[in-house]
Amino acid sequence: MDTLVLLLITLTLVFFVLFAKWTWRVWNLVWLTPRKVEKCLRKQGLKGNSYRFLYGDVKQNSEMNKKAMSWPMNLSDDVATRAIPLIHQTVQKYGENSFIWFGPTPRLLITDPALVKQVLNQTYRFKKLRQNPIVRMFANGLASIDGDQWTQHKKLLNPAFLSPKLKLMLPVMYISCIELVRKWEKLMEKKDCCELDVAPYLNTLTSDVISRTAFGSSYEEGSLVFKLQRQQIELVNKSLQSVYIPGWRFVPTKNNRRMKELSSKIQSSLKNIIEKKTKAMKAGESRADDLLGILLESISKEQCKNGSKNVPISLDDVIGECKLFYFAGQETTSNLLVWTLVLLSIHQNWQTRARNEILQVIGNQGKPNFDHLSHLKVVSMIINEVLRLYPPAHTLTRKVHEDTTLGDITLSSGVEVSLPVLLIHSDTKVWGADAKEFNPERFVDGVFKATNNNQAAYCPFGMGPRTCIGQNFATLEAKLALATILQHFSFELSPSYTHAPATLITLQPQHGAKLIIRKV
Repeated sequence: MDTLVLLLITLTLVFFVLFAKWTWRVWNLVWLTPRKVEKCLRKQGLKGNSYRFLYGDVKQNSEMNKKAMSWPMNLSDDVATRAIPLIHQTVQKYGENSFIWFGPTPRLLITDPALVKQVLNQTYRFKKLRQNPIVRMFANGLASIDGDQWTQHKKLLNPAFLSPKLKLMLPVMYISCIELVRKWEKLMEKKDCCELDVAPYLNTLTSDVISRTAFGSSYEEGSLVFKLQRQQIELVNKSLQSVYIPGWRFVPTKNNRRMKELSSKIQSSLKNIIEKKTKAMKAGESRADDLLGILLESISKEQCKNGSKNVPISLDDVIGECKLFYFAGQETTSNLLVWTLVLLSIHQNWQTRARNEILQVIGNQGKPNFDHLSHLKVVSMIINEVLRLYPPAHTLTRKVHEDTTLGDITLSSGVEVSLPVLLIHSDTKVWGADAKEFNPERFVDGVFKATNNNQAAYCPFGMGPRTCIGQNFATLEAKLALATILQHFSFELSPSYTHAPATLITLQPQHGAKLIIRKV
């Protein structure tokens, strides 16, 4: 009996000790550490809202986003107030190098190009955030890994995005572009023009392009994956509106159950495509002329060189890269094309200049090739300007994992650094008084001179070692699509167009893009 009592007392003491340790750790994480870091930041002259227990600025951010998205804005390219209202308000109120709170974690807002350059170049100090597991569910690949794993994956993927391979993919891209033209021509049978929301058509175009270029002959199966992933993105976007709670994704809510179901279907479909492609390549029935084929070929060469056990990429890794092909490859170019057509609808003089250049270089019925596209200077200027005003990623965020310095600022381990690209791209000190206006002429002599010799002020695809590997793929596809569309159509804003740029993971038109399309 005494032994049992002693055991119970011992277990009770152990429980209380463990509970006290756990309580202390949680209290330290959600209150003591944030307050300590805040004090350190303020001592250095940095300003921001005071830390609020657990949530920080998350609730305010969510409320401001909902309010911003509840009504459209005037026709303007100054979209930061609607797309990133909390960040915009914080910088307006507290100045450059201020901070916000993402839960108990401070995020330093950096807009100084010199500091932006330091963050994006020193990847060993300023690392990618460890992705929320919910986000990793739909887009897990090169963009979300770090260190040696990132280096190894990039080495395997890099051949797919070199110019010789992109040239091979151009005819396949053109098939999708001309299919879009045929759809619009069919809508205009027996009439001179029609009103339509171009956003869904451009989404379909870019998803079809990525399906063909990523999966070759399996592009129809790839298209099914894309449709599933679109549903998944909508659910993920809902989840990102609140503080991430570890383990919450395992709670069987309606949202979580549906995400898990979609993830399972996507995983299974991609695994099937990869296995079919691998067998076909081994049998000599398929060439490495699509993104998946080139990646599998790179892996095969590494296996021959180093042995299969030393190739640092698994089937799950390949599936993750395929998911990323879709999300990054489709979403980026689709939004770029939508905003380009909207801006050319507003600025008819630039639409005319672009069309004249295309007709001069390619002709009104010519099939664009790689050399044609490289000579479209006006089109390149327009695309650069659209990416400046409507960048795919409105903010880039990094994290420090040990005490470090950024310029004259001392940062504690765990602090995050956010680079609000929308604000960097509209800084009048770099871009001049017309920084918030559409003016492709600023890029007439290239990006370097447009930014007053400060390239860090222009980073739609990031910069430094982690510049987006698909940058050339996206811009090539955008040039081809724009050239094909302008060969056949002119367009203007519909009276029913509603200007409402919104952050739905990427910067998208919340209410679509209604234009009036005419044959030329």
